[in-house]
Amino acid sequence: MSFVRTLARPMLASSFVVAGMDKLKNADDTAQQLSPLLSKATAALPFRTDEKTLARVIGGTQVGAGVLFGLGKFSRLSATVLTVISLLNTFVEWRSADISSKEGRGNRRNQLLKNLSLSGGALLASVDTAGKPGLAWRAEHLAADARKGAAHLAADARKTTNKKLYKADKAVRRAVEQATGA
Repeated sequence: MSFVRTLARPMLASSFVVAGMDKLKNADDTAQQLSPLLSKATAALPFRTDEKTLARVIGGTQVGAGVLFGLGKFSRLSATVLTVISLLNTFVEWRSADISSKEGRGNRRNQLLKNLSLSGGALLASVDTAGKPGLAWRAEHLAADARKGAAHLAADARKTTNKKLYKADKAVRRAVEQATGA
């Protein structure tokens, strides 16, 4: 891991970890703020749960993914989870912000920009391969190597088949010559 990644990942993760801890401590407030989305989510789940429990799960997931990301463990997966949670939080905070005054609208805009910036950073981190080839590159090159290998096998098979046909043709001609000459 490069020095920049070693330094930047914990810096980016710290915001998510602190926000997740806040969600865990204030699960009632989180459930109330996320209520419109959580009520739909609880209805869609195959098991019964309340909004407060789901708010705790979101907070715990955010803390866990933030810690893993900060440590550089499963960084792409944890950054993807953080991106999804961050976008969810951005939407909910934007909808529930106070816009009755000019100051409230300014705070709403600033909070939106901050949240979008964090989401963008997490999104960038989710595709960071740390200088190693990504899965798409590996799959593309594996397919190209397979095509080359198949082409070589086909060429070898043609050569072998042609040699066998030539030998068979030669043997048939000899047999015909022997049969007609004998």
